[in-house]
Amino acid sequence: MDQNKKKVAFNIIKNDPTDGHKGYGIGALSLENISPVFIDIEEEDVFVDVGAMHARSVVEKGIKFLKTKEEVPNGKPYWLVWVTIDRREEGPYYAGVTACEMTVDRSIRRGYKSLPEHVNKMDKSLKRHIMVDFMDDKSKKLLAEFLMNHNLEIWNNSSDELKAGLKVE
Repeated sequence: MDQNKKKVAFNIIKNDPTDGHKGYGIGALSLENISPVFIDIEEEDVFVDVGAMHARSVVEKGIKFLKTKEEVPNGKPYWLVWVTIDRREEGPYYAGVTACEMTVDRSIRRGYKSLPEHVNKMDKSLKRHIMVDFMDDKSKKLLAEFLMNHNLEIWNNSSDELKAGLKVE
């Protein structure tokens, strides 16, 4: 290996890094497979919460999820985005990025999400698919900014499909 090449440093997370360690690994994108990224549309907040791997994220805790969106009419909208990072010769890149919708109404401790959709989208991300075109423009912009700010090199190495999918006119 060329000694002059700069190595990229990442937080590599195995299993659940918050297990027993308050705050360790929170906000880190994992180079090992996949990371769950939440978009709080109303608050314009984007954050990583590895608890989502087991449906135990901050957003999901204490919420009973119902089968239809209509059962949660005042649900606050979120996107759960599965982000898979991989590496090729040019360096690391966002290989799979797939979004799933979710709503949560804390006042009644109820929410809506389609578990089969979430599992399928996680699988699609792991299989290097980009599925973001159905997201609203505000969320696309927030996600693009988050991914760029996380690591511009990874963003620059990523596919034109991802960049076009998150481009807002």
